Amino acid sequence: MLRWVIAVFLALVLINGLTPWLKRLGLGRLPGDFQFRLFGRDWFIPLTSTLLLSFLLSMLVKWL
Repeated sequence: MLRWVIAVFLALVLINGLTPWLKRLGLGRLPGDFQFRLFGRDWFIPLTSTLLLSFLLSMLVKWL
């Protein structure tokens, strides 16, 4: 279980770092994407964008 917690944490940190790039692609403005300010820092949790990207990548892998 600790591995999953670490994996989710690292994925969120990675996605948070890629936020400007994702916004240029138009992702991050979907209804399930959350952005909030906590402890003087902007946090971004792109739940819907992550599901969309996961679906697209799985379809790409399936067709290849």
